[in-house]
Amino acid sequence: MIAELGLALLWIAAALACLSLVAGALFLRGGPKDLATLVRPASVAQGVLTAVAFALLIALFVRSDMSVELVARNSNSLKPMLFKVAGTWGNHEGSMLLWLTILGLSGALIAIFEKRLREDTLVATLAAQAALSLGFFAFLIFSSNPFKRLPVAPPDGQGLNPLLQDPGLAFHPPTLYVGYVGLSVAFSFAVGALITREIGPAFARTMRPWVLGSWIFLTLGITAGSYWAYYELGWGGWWFWDPVENVSLVPWLAGAALLHSVAVTATRNALRAWTVMLAVIGFSMSMVGTFIVRSGLLTSVHSFAVDPERGTFLLVLMAVYIGGALTLFALRAGSVAEGKKFALLSREGSLVINNLLLTTILALVLLGTLYPIVAEAMGEKISVGPPYYNRVAGPLALILCLVMVAGPLLAWRKDDGKKLWSRLPLAIFAGAAVLFALILFGGKVGILPLLGMTVAGIVAVASLAPLWGRNLRRTPLPTWGMVIAHFGVAVCLAGMGAESAFIKERLVAAAPGDVVKVDDFAVKFVGVKPIAGPNYTAIEGTLIATTPSGQSFMLRPEARTFPGLMGTAPTETNEAALLTRPGGQLYAVLGQPVPSDDGTADRYQLRLWWKPLVWWIWLGGALIAVGAALSMLGRAQLLAIWRTRRTRKAQERFAP
Repeated sequence: MIAELGLALLWIAAALACLSLVAGALFLRGGPKDLATLVRPASVAQGVLTAVAFALLIALFVRSDMSVELVARNSNSLKPMLFKVAGTWGNHEGSMLLWLTILGLSGALIAIFEKRLREDTLVATLAAQAALSLGFFAFLIFSSNPFKRLPVAPPDGQGLNPLLQDPGLAFHPPTLYVGYVGLSVAFSFAVGALITREIGPAFARTMRPWVLGSWIFLTLGITAGSYWAYYELGWGGWWFWDPVENVSLVPWLAGAALLHSVAVTATRNALRAWTVMLAVIGFSMSMVGTFIVRSGLLTSVHSFAVDPERGTFLLVLMAVYIGGALTLFALRAGSVAEGKKFALLSREGSLVINNLLLTTILALVLLGTLYPIVAEAMGEKISVGPPYYNRVAGPLALILCLVMVAGPLLAWRKDDGKKLWSRLPLAIFAGAAVLFALILFGGKVGILPLLGMTVAGIVAVASLAPLWGRNLRRTPLPTWGMVIAHFGVAVCLAGMGAESAFIKERLVAAAPGDVVKVDDFAVKFVGVKPIAGPNYTAIEGTLIATTPSGQSFMLRPEARTFPGLMGTAPTETNEAALLTRPGGQLYAVLGQPVPSDDGTADRYQLRLWWKPLVWWIWLGGALIAVGAALSMLGRAQLLAIWRTRRTRKAQERFAP
């Protein structure tokens, strides 16, 4: 009964999306004004019904209802409750319903709270959002029905992919999806503004919190996903340039460019065309990523390799949405003026350079991701790995960081180069000090990590420059947000450079009692013991890591085995053990047993890394998200103050 109700709610929500689209289109073409009054409530009802349908799917997973095909394929009655709930979106159909739920709720929030746009622009925006929802409703209902019943229910399910049985599954996908769908809202605002030709500060101010919010969630999602892969996969890396990682990075780059562009449009009435185009590109990259992950074109640890028919459906949707938006932009290009003029040496000019660099990096990453897929389709097997991305994107990213340093120190409209240089000596001195220290004491360091840590020193000091000479208690929250976010970039960059330059690794076959040296740690392999988890068995190793000062720490890496369920083969995974210290992390992985030569005891493969400052990477990501959140909160406060003042002035004007 629950499954049938969930599917019925999806059909009703799809009908409401169709109503919003048709009523909005007729109103915009000169139809009765009453049609506009249908759009808001229909959008709200659509979002609510989709959310209820998603809640019903969660209930099916919690109850382990194996009569539903999706539950039988992706759950098991023995799974812990956290993974029963998170398993709802740990698959293709459930994750698409989560996507659609966030899309519907976003439209409902716009309909309820948005009061700043003209009525026709708001109706056009909600109609565009309904058009997006309608395509995904069709995809879900006709091609990926999450509520599909089985003719005969199996006694139990196949279970969730063991690599996904981690608390990260409860956090990583939802945050990413909120980010992706936030970009869809920016897309709908851009389409609505193009239809009604209302492209100016009001449109940008309305769009900005959505862009900022989506970018915060994308930052958190990518940061969490990086850390999850780092400790879960046992490879010891924090970024693998996996195609699925790349397709989450590309919308983030587009969102970063859009974030800066929409701020200029909102405050200076400039970069209008940039803002509209980047809004289209941002959601387009989300669609491209969705297509790549779900079309079966690639096999990845965290992709949904599904049948090509679904990929074709997504390709058609992508062509309709992206092609339609680009066509509309081309038709309206003459009316999208750039607004107020500015000099190249100005804050606006630095943001244009910033956007050019971000979009160039975006294009290079996208090329490296798509080229092997296209080449394989033409019969040629090509692999594009980290060397390509490091060589083409790394230098541009460092230049981008230097431009980011200069931007906040420049005046609007036009500035003087001599004044800019007068504001930078302390930052340049910090970078020079880091460079000389690395050359003198760092040993053999690669050129890219060397430059990365040098630029990190410059950015760290320069990011604080907007606070110099200010009363810190009266400094606006958006300024604090910018400072913290830019400082987070410096922290992240320093962590990347230090880990790449100074990493130490040991791979040994250790017997109980053996001591392995890695950097300054003496790691004693005590032994192993079998343990039983909620739905797995494991061999747990015990390691004691001792520092030169005599401090000892215990690490317990595991080699887990998940039993095969309902005819599937058993799966083995590694659970790394981490020791976090101020200077970095000790990373330990327990491998397979190796028989000793005398046969008296077994040795075990043991892989140890010392990763200097690696945790700074995720600290930097968190600081970037916190800075953006403070900026968003500050903008909301400023908006509330502005509205209060406007109301007060209106009351004074009409007071008797």
